[in-house]
Amino acid sequence: MSSILVTGGTGALGRHIVSLLREEGHDVRVLSRRPGAGTHIGDLRTGEGVAEAVAGVDAVVHAASDFRKFGGPDIEQTRNLLAAATGVGHLLYVSIVGIDRIPFRYYRNKLTCEQLITESGVPHTILRATQFHELIAAMLQGVERLPIAPLPLDFRFQPVAAVDVAARAAELIQGPPLGRAPDFGGPEVLTMAELADAWRAVRSRPRRIVRLPLPGRVARAFRAGYNTCPDHTDGVQRWAQYAATAEGNAYF
Repeated sequence: MSSILVTGGTGALGRHIVSLLREEGHDVRVLSRRPGAGTHIGDLRTGEGVAEAVAGVDAVVHAASDFRKFGGPDIEQTRNLLAAATGVGHLLYVSIVGIDRIPFRYYRNKLTCEQLITESGVPHTILRATQFHELIAAMLQGVERLPIAPLPLDFRFQPVAAVDVAARAAELIQGPPLGRAPDFGGPEVLTMAELADAWRAVRSRPRRIVRLPLPGRVARAFRAGYNTCPDHTDGVQRWAQYAATAEGNAYF
């Protein structure tokens, strides 16, 4: 049995990682700013309480990220975690496929976090995954009640279940540091048009969809599928299966 700290342990991905590691018999710590939400109170943004949460653990899974602020706080959070984790035997960072090819601000911040970890000297594994089902669902829920829903229908995605990524992360953190692990993708690459059709088949919304012709390098990258890894169709749950059971917005 190992002692493992999970940052972001109450989020869409982290809560699955915590559950899986506890089922394996590990002593799992969860860092949270909110009293009662985790096992340890701390703030990665300021570093307060982080050293205490890290003290004595064998490994750390860093799954915390602030998507609402385009990952802006992630860089300082990662710095503060690394400063406290100098003696840890293995740190696993969950990242995103294609962040070195897509000039999206959130991705650039994630890439900076990867670089900080790589240069830190802390034994580590970086696991890049494709977009979660929950993220695609949040995008569609955001427009499904509009009379006309504008969507970038030619964008390509390889949606993956958060629990599938969590299983891979839990497996990796129990093994030796790999540096960069193979990318982890969902079982199929789909256009936004195909994703929306499967969503509408279950929820009958959005009622009408029109193509949103987005310009620029970011849009070109998503149309080209730089955010996918077709050679790594590791996930089990398909998008249509997720859409059939999705209820609320569980991503943000």
